[in-house]
Amino acid sequence: MPTLLIVHHTPSPSMQVMFEAVMAGAGDPELAGVTVIRRAALSATAADVLGADGIVLGTPANIGYMSGALKHFFDTVYYPCLDATAALPFGYYVHGNQGTEGAVRAVESITGAMRWRRVAAAVVVQGEPVKKEIESCRELGATVAAVVLG
Repeated sequence: MPTLLIVHHTPSPSMQVMFEAVMAGAGDPELAGVTVIRRAALSATAADVLGADGIVLGTPANIGYMSGALKHFFDTVYYPCLDATAALPFGYYVHGNQGTEGAVRAVESITGAMRWRRVAAAVVVQGEPVKKEIESCRELGATVAAVVLG
């Protein structure tokens, strides 16, 4: 059964809302053939990534950059997964109260270096997520899951 890995750092209520929407989309009953595994960024491992057929990343924008937790995840998995996961389908979401550009640039840079293939538009939210943005998170989870399902 195909596996979707969701790696997230969820320290705030806004990030929790976005994470839950991604999980709801990935767990849509129409996508019942996909196993969804969620891991906090500080506990996700290279084995998790190597066992996944797709990945969704979630991070707050902290001081103009992705969270230290997601950076730690990338530091941990980069070399063990570099060649084995080329073309891995992925998507991501970012939340910040201001200045999300650095976090977006960092995620794009690292996933580009890993040669992962973005299959859904990034969801980038500044301030409190509104209904449309929450639905975009749901669609993100569903889209990446659908790609994994084939």
